[in-house]
Amino acid sequence: MCGIAGLLAAQAGEAALRERVEAMTAALRHRGPDDSDTWIRAEHGIALGQRRLSIIDLSPLGRQPMLSASGRYCITYNGEIYNFPALRRELEALGAMFRGHSDTEVMLAGIEAWGLEPTLHKLQGMFAIGLWDAQERSLTLVRDRVGIKPLYWRPLNGGIAFASEPRALLVGEPRPALNPEAVSHFLRTNYVPAPLCIWQGLHKLEPGHLLRCGPDGLQTPRPWWSLEDAIAAEPRITQIDEAETQLHALLNDAIRGHMLSDVPVGAFLSGGIDSSLVTALMQAQSSQPVRSFTIGYGESGYDESSAAEAVARHLGTQHTTLRVTPADALACIPRMAEIYDEPFADASQIATYLVSRLTRQHVTVALSGDGGDEGFAGYNRHVMAARWQKMQGWPAPLRGLLAGFCTMLRPGQWDALGSLLPAGIRPPQLGEKLAKLGGVLRAKDVESYYRPLIEQWPDAAQVLAQPYPPLPLPQQAEGEDLVAYLQRLDARAYLHDDVLTKVDRASMAVALEARVPLLDHRVLSFGLALPRHLKLPANGKWPLRRLLARHVPVALTNRPKSGFAVPISSWLRGPLRDWAEDLLSEPALAETGLLRPEPVRAAWADHLSGRANRQYGLWGVLMLQAWQRHWRQP
Repeated sequence: MCGIAGLLAAQAGEAALRERVEAMTAALRHRGPDDSDTWIRAEHGIALGQRRLSIIDLSPLGRQPMLSASGRYCITYNGEIYNFPALRRELEALGAMFRGHSDTEVMLAGIEAWGLEPTLHKLQGMFAIGLWDAQERSLTLVRDRVGIKPLYWRPLNGGIAFASEPRALLVGEPRPALNPEAVSHFLRTNYVPAPLCIWQGLHKLEPGHLLRCGPDGLQTPRPWWSLEDAIAAEPRITQIDEAETQLHALLNDAIRGHMLSDVPVGAFLSGGIDSSLVTALMQAQSSQPVRSFTIGYGESGYDESSAAEAVARHLGTQHTTLRVTPADALACIPRMAEIYDEPFADASQIATYLVSRLTRQHVTVALSGDGGDEGFAGYNRHVMAARWQKMQGWPAPLRGLLAGFCTMLRPGQWDALGSLLPAGIRPPQLGEKLAKLGGVLRAKDVESYYRPLIEQWPDAAQVLAQPYPPLPLPQQAEGEDLVAYLQRLDARAYLHDDVLTKVDRASMAVALEARVPLLDHRVLSFGLALPRHLKLPANGKWPLRRLLARHVPVALTNRPKSGFAVPISSWLRGPLRDWAEDLLSEPALAETGLLRPEPVRAAWADHLSGRANRQYGLWGVLMLQAWQRHWRQP
């Protein structure tokens, strides 16, 4: 695990190459505090660098950039290959010799024996790669199938520069202008979607893609792996027992590989289905108590620490809980703009950072439960989709009447009515849920159903000074089940641009390697290919729930999902109010020229008064404002 950087610039001399690549890797020191190295061939204009977080083969034989045995290839790569011991045995049978025992050396030997793309298809893991081919005089960038590890690039004159984070591509360069299209999409979804970057001229390499730059110039990025092809190749399973059995075998193998490490390994444990299952399977394969970590809050409805502690006691893990106060959150919020060097506004970024910081005090690697919702239909939008399809058969006047009822009061007014009910039956966030239900009832097609559930502003164009239309959704394939289509939409954008970006930046900010076994590509494609009736009973993730029940009593995990959610709504009205008011003041909003102050100020007033819960839209604006203050200064 590390931070990587490099450039191919034919006109640069050795001194210039060295100065540039060393400065780029220095900007990524937080990702790899253990070691640093560079490799330069000035006659070809190539320079590669890495900051290392030592996980596998802690000796100097694991250092990167690393040359292949023949000297043809040099690689710098960020990630882990979990099946490298099996690949090593396969290569040794072909005559390959190894000096150390790192996955990097095995990958290079595979590329020499089989070629780049055949080797990529053999790899099980997460990776972002920069590979120099001296014979072809070409640099190839590769990103893993799911997008677990990030990779940014920018064209140079006749060449290219790349890095794990955009900050390294800005070193020694004038700050580019902001990309207004990226800003527009960020305000809609609270993340910048690939292949866009917030800076003009910079790009994200999309998951499952590679990009080659050689004597014939910079080629267009192209896919080396297809999510749709992987789903189509899965065998058809129709019975839940068969699904559970196959999933158990897949997950056990994935967990075994993800626990491979030469440094201590632990687990994030929120007490929900996904993290509890990952922790349970880890403990089942471990002879010692697994280290598990969670955080808790004082606010009811958000504090899952007692549930996580109950799961930990049942499994016998060595558990640690961090109690978080609003003051703790306020103290780390200024770091969010620095950690996420593109605007990013998933509010659980705070909790993910705090639990990562806690975990890093005890271990260097942590397994996470991320990916279960995308793979096995765990989001409310998946569960509600089946009901929405049935609603389409209702008479239009009836749907209109019910939608009108759901929206006849502001969300805050519905919440006030709900508060009159006894605590045991009081629905949490009643107003927000009724508002969403009203939108679902009015939806006439899949797009009008899906977009309001993932977009943070009812009318983003109203808020933006320079709005762009939303990105088009991938087409629903003929005969494709609606729930499977929604899962695929999430896996193609929200998963890597939100969930995995959040985990990568928060963990790497404290030099913690986070691994996501539920996103082993075999597990993901298996889940996406399952028919609806094997996923949606029990509010989604049925195979995961059945598998977890083998290890943990259902009563310990059967509750509404929360993950590492944080009480942003109440904090914005309380301890974060002054900080937010400063960023949302009319002069501050007008200064950047990106936003129209009037609708933002109106949303802020609604939130403060309790007339509406605008936490997610406001959090996006706040993170954009804070990011600009930190990063737009030269």
